[in-house]
Amino acid sequence: MPIDSFRVHEAIELTGRIRGGDGPTVRRQAEELIEALDIVQWRKTMGQQLSGGVKRLVGFAMVTVWPGRVVILDEPTNDVDPLRRRLLWDQVRALGERGCAVFLVTHNVMEAERSVDRLAVIAGGRLIAEGTPSSLNAQDGGHLRLQVMLVPGADTPELPGWVRHHTRVGHNLIAGIGRVDGPRGIGWAEALIGQGVAEEYALGATTLEDVYIRLTGHVSADGHQEG
Repeated sequence: MPIDSFRVHEAIELTGRIRGGDGPTVRRQAEELIEALDIVQWRKTMGQQLSGGVKRLVGFAMVTVWPGRVVILDEPTNDVDPLRRRLLWDQVRALGERGCAVFLVTHNVMEAERSVDRLAVIAGGRLIAEGTPSSLNAQDGGHLRLQVMLVPGADTPELPGWVRHHTRVGHNLIAGIGRVDGPRGIGWAEALIGQGVAEEYALGATTLEDVYIRLTGHVSADGHQEG
């Protein structure tokens, strides 16, 4: 339903009523969502005056104020600021806890990892992996994530043989290494800083994003596939 001709609370309440909700309950749940998503200041604002991010939040509230047994969300956090993205993910989790089956399409793997029970990785129209976040992460057991922030304009440095896979996104070089190679990874990153090639680094456990990159590959800014 287009929201340009409605105030925020009107659009949410009307959608809930169309979906079969009774007036008082829909009104109460609409106000709870408006509070939970931190969009109170736009409660009486006409839809045509809203930014893209706020419209996205209002759209989410319209879908979930009176949800069905199955809720489908397509990139729900696009254009939403970081603070309200967290609030939205809390509401996604709450939907599942209320018994709704939530199908979520997203490219934001890091954020989704905290909210989903099971996931599927699709690349090129093919299902290439599925399972719980922990089961997919377990496939990278024994690996660490070494992230090196290169100085602007620097080429990708020659990689040591113990780097198992890598990808570069902008100035960030992300390498997968074995746990036993953690000290060597730190030494290599510090050497790059000493040579003026890198500015900083971080070493930690692999994430679901690393699993996604390993499974699908990553096309770097120069158009070459790495990993």
